[in-house]
Amino acid sequence: MVNFNWELFKTFSWKDLLDILAVSLFFYGVLYFLRITRGLQIFKGLVLLAGFWLFAELFQLRTLSWVFEKLWTVGLFSLVVIFQPEIRKALGRLGQKAGVSVIKPVGERGVDRVVRACSFLSERQIGGLIVIERGQSVEGIVEGCVLIDSVVSVELLITIFNPLSPLHDGAVVIRGDRVLYASCILPLSKSMELPKKYGTRHRASLGISEESDALCVVVSEETGEISLAIGGKLHRNLDPEMLRAILLKELKVENL
Repeated sequence: MVNFNWELFKTFSWKDLLDILAVSLFFYGVLYFLRITRGLQIFKGLVLLAGFWLFAELFQLRTLSWVFEKLWTVGLFSLVVIFQPEIRKALGRLGQKAGVSVIKPVGERGVDRVVRACSFLSERQIGGLIVIERGQSVEGIVEGCVLIDSVVSVELLITIFNPLSPLHDGAVVIRGDRVLYASCILPLSKSMELPKKYGTRHRASLGISEESDALCVVVSEETGEISLAIGGKLHRNLDPEMLRAILLKELKVENL
């Protein structure tokens, strides 16, 4: 027995160690993915079905075994459909970390203009939704956009969100120092942690921050409250100075 283990150890190479570590990391990633998504409940259901299948095989229940065999053939496809939003989000973040950003960051002047516009909207209780890109483009996530491609200005942002404007019912996307799109439809978050008093704008701000690294400023039409969504978390009840400070920090803009 001792000789056998020694022989096995002698054949063990750094490639085998690397292989074990890679498999461990893969399964850790799968389990972490299941834990942070609705996948954990679905995984429990799959384990239960596997138990029934094993039961059918042990007791040679041919009809039930046949049913499970047919279900297995479409099982992988079904999982891809079920987890499509989560898979897209995970791949997007993986690409974001692995890739090189080509998006010009927003400067201090752009941040100041966004803050001043939000302050104006807040004082007059005009709803607003402003997406600020960082390293990742949101073009594959948002829908129904109207191309603007104009320099960010306080007047432009206020005009877009004027209730009489045909572009006010949607989000603005800012890339660098330009307002790229207006009237954009954002993905809605399914988070159960958001209080019921917050409506579609706040859920949309969370949604875009969950599926990208973008920042999303939202101004409540009912209360004038300013909030900021970052990474699926909503920072609420911000005054203009607090909003400016957080934006400068998150966008890594040097405050001159």
